[in-house]
Amino acid sequence: MQPSRFTVRVPLPERDEVFLLNTLTDAQAIVSPDVAALLDGRAADTDAAASALQTLADHGFLVTSRDDDDRALAQHFSEVRHDRGELRVTILTTEQCNFACGYCVQGDHGDANASGRKMSLETADAVARWFAAQLDAVRPQRAVMTFFGGEPLLNLPVLYRLAERAHVAARMRGVTFLINVITNGLLLSPEVVGRLVPFGLNGVKVTLDGDREAHDRARPLRGGQGTFDRIVANVAAVAGLCRISIGGNVAPDAIDGYQALLAFLAQQPFAPAISKVSFKPLIDTQGSARSAVSASGARARVIPLAPVGGGAEGGTCMTARGAGRASGCDSCGVDDLALDDLREQTKRAGFSTPDGVHMGPCEIHRAHAHTVGIEGELYKCPGFSGEATEVVGHISREATVMERESARRFNRLAAYELCGDCAFVPVCAGGCAVASHHELGDMHAPTCHRRAFESALVTLARDTASSATEPREGAA
Repeated sequence: MQPSRFTVRVPLPERDEVFLLNTLTDAQAIVSPDVAALLDGRAADTDAAASALQTLADHGFLVTSRDDDDRALAQHFSEVRHDRGELRVTILTTEQCNFACGYCVQGDHGDANASGRKMSLETADAVARWFAAQLDAVRPQRAVMTFFGGEPLLNLPVLYRLAERAHVAARMRGVTFLINVITNGLLLSPEVVGRLVPFGLNGVKVTLDGDREAHDRARPLRGGQGTFDRIVANVAAVAGLCRISIGGNVAPDAIDGYQALLAFLAQQPFAPAISKVSFKPLIDTQGSARSAVSASGARARVIPLAPVGGGAEGGTCMTARGAGRASGCDSCGVDDLALDDLREQTKRAGFSTPDGVHMGPCEIHRAHAHTVGIEGELYKCPGFSGEATEVVGHISREATVMERESARRFNRLAAYELCGDCAFVPVCAGGCAVASHHELGDMHAPTCHRRAFESALVTLARDTASSATEPREGAA
């Protein structure tokens, strides 16, 4: 027997114990040091040692060979790809936005709000028919529809039409149906929430990029007016009507503003209604990688998490990726450890936040996760929307030759194959393909943030130990 390469351990000297985690099976244990030593073959040949060895093997901490790990990893990614338990669909209702975020790929937006494309009701009806067909083909237990944009609430007729028809289609088939909305919050209201709740509204995610000063600087209206106070008032108005989460897009030089935001949120009467707070880094779409400033001194244009094509081709303004699960896009522009510290501050402020270890694999590796564009075009990830070369199909016609080839490229994504023996491959899968595409010029290359995983692992170990009530695994 030998340790699985997915077994990681964190000493807990204050308890004289060791935390074990297998990132593939998610098995966790707090054991005595002599039991942990069995992983390295340093133990006496006793009945107690044999029993402990068997327990470690039963939970995947020990395997018979490297081939066992290889087979288990291949099976893991195959199960992720072909899982039919949940159908996930992201809908881009519009490319229009009422903000002029400085980091958006569209810059100051110009007349984008007037000329940007919006999904028509006819297309929405076609999407609803396609969604019903997907329910019949996949037969999931649950379906999740997430509305993005642009600013999705700028196209409420389409949003309402799709929410209602998708809800009816799912109900007729006995499928649990949930709706998520990711919004800048300016148009959020009790009326909007009340309209969506009967159709399965699960939650609303609102973006706040730091405290009032930082947010108003980063996310103003087109006329330069601040938006923080109006958004906070809107969140207060809907708190208690549905789940509310807060997201933020972290630039390398703006982390202090998030610390102040956490203090502000913790003091608000609606703080108990916030289900999660999660801050994520911006992705650099200009290839400046580890700096937010280009060689010429001009600030590189970055967009939040999911980069897209801009200009006349349009695009989307994203604040999170996928259907709302805890998954993170990577950026070399923000220090991993700084983000880890911000996550710890979030917990100390009393808010739930992703633990930084259980981060994926993301939507792009799932066959039954789709992003639907303005005209009904299909993408594997919202981060590639607006890029004609990344379209993988269409809701109303057969895929073109180029679209089929694009789909094949996405189906071959396996950046983790270049990651060697990294223990975090099962949850990272080689990193964010969108970040690799924009920062490295190759979506098939890994983006490594191992330091962040290791730091988060230490915190997970300490948190698990502090809440553990079961007796530890006995000595060998």
